[in-house]
Amino acid sequence: MKRESFGSRLGFILVSAGCAIGIGNVWKFPYICGAYGGAAFILIYLLFLIILGIPVLVCEFAVGRGSRKSVALSFDELQSKNGKWAPLKFIGIIGCYMLMMFYTTVGGWLMYYCYKGIRGSFVNASSDNISTQFSQMLTDVPTMLFWTILICVIGFAVCMFGLNNGIERVTKVMMTALILIMVVLAIRSVTMTGAGEGIRFYLIPDFHKMVESGIGNVVFAALSQAFFTLSIGIGAMLIFGSYLDQSRSLTGEAVNIMLLDTFVALTAGFIIIPACFAYGIEPGAGPSLIFITLPNIFAQMSGGRIWAFLFFLFLTFAALSTIIAVFENLVMFNMELLGWRRKKSVLVCAALIIILSIPCVLGFNVWSGVQLLGEGSTIMDLEDFIVSNNLLPLGSLGYVLFCTRKNGWGWDAFIKEVNTGSGMKFPKTLRGYVSYGIPAIIIVIYLKGYYDKFKDMGTGIFVGWMIFAIVFLAWVIYCATSVEKDRTE
Repeated sequence: MKRESFGSRLGFILVSAGCAIGIGNVWKFPYICGAYGGAAFILIYLLFLIILGIPVLVCEFAVGRGSRKSVALSFDELQSKNGKWAPLKFIGIIGCYMLMMFYTTVGGWLMYYCYKGIRGSFVNASSDNISTQFSQMLTDVPTMLFWTILICVIGFAVCMFGLNNGIERVTKVMMTALILIMVVLAIRSVTMTGAGEGIRFYLIPDFHKMVESGIGNVVFAALSQAFFTLSIGIGAMLIFGSYLDQSRSLTGEAVNIMLLDTFVALTAGFIIIPACFAYGIEPGAGPSLIFITLPNIFAQMSGGRIWAFLFFLFLTFAALSTIIAVFENLVMFNMELLGWRRKKSVLVCAALIIILSIPCVLGFNVWSGVQLLGEGSTIMDLEDFIVSNNLLPLGSLGYVLFCTRKNGWGWDAFIKEVNTGSGMKFPKTLRGYVSYGIPAIIIVIYLKGYYDKFKDMGTGIFVGWMIFAIVFLAWVIYCATSVEKDRTE
């Protein structure tokens, strides 16, 4: 089967950035920034994005381009003859499926709110009415299922046309529209009466606020956000490296994607935070910021119908770009592992994802009593926890170790692949940092995330989950350090 390739460098950058740019950039980033001191948080976030995000992204791209395979076969293709890395493929395979089990639901919400925005559902609505609209959506199973299925159908329809005619072509249009809409919304937000205070909060570091929030909490929040914002760890970015030729070095491409991803995250803050200050709303309001707080702003705003539509259209494009990218991974798994043609793989994957998305939809209504992460949690919370707190960090750890250890791909082969082509080169002097520093940081993030999640849930629950975390971590390290015995001896 001939490997597809991107039609242009711009296509690679926009598709890869589209995968990285998602709900985390435009939903999570602004409210975390609002909760942890604005610009002070941003400075730390940017630092970690450079020292952690870029090197791990380079590792994932390199494994993809070096193997010309998806995560389903990349370890098998590149590992040394006595390596035991192949089982790590399941982190990527399971991670991509599980991410889509809840990401499609949120994407459906955004499409539905885009529809509500253009209908004028928020115009002159009271705060109670807007909160009620969100609650009613969560309890309305047919509505939730319809929008979830619709976004799945759209995503897989794009994948049906292949890399160039489907994914690259559609993503170019979506990403261009997303950026233009964001610029328009940001200009509208910063020119509101009273927005100046929000701009100062966003741009001028307030280290006193950071101290109030707890320096340790702020640092770890920035570290985690920088780590997760690039969608690294489950092979979602690797697949696009496998479609890339060797005309350009990978470090420069990773930097370009990071810059575009960061631009979207920072611009989302310019859209949301000044608007919150202009209307006297707390910018650190949490996840409800998008679906309850901001519609309240649109309800009071002149021309609120069109601004609500544009805002949720921009959010829909951000979510859909990630959905299409991860769907392509799912399609390629079957094509590589089972030898299926693209059409058959798309149809089977579409059916699977629609079925697998149902528990998340029902978790807000029929199955709301399933609260495996504690009182008030949902099935979505559990799925998100498995992906964000486990598969993404440990998958990233696997890639870094694979690229630097002799029983994996090895540093020399990795650095040769990374620096092939014109453009920015990856410094060879960073070998020690990549080999030992980044793994140490990832392990700290992973264990600290578990500690923060379960420390207040009782000794039994805390100890049980920490044992699970350590066992999972030990399995990844075992795969990274074990070697097959030479059967010729």
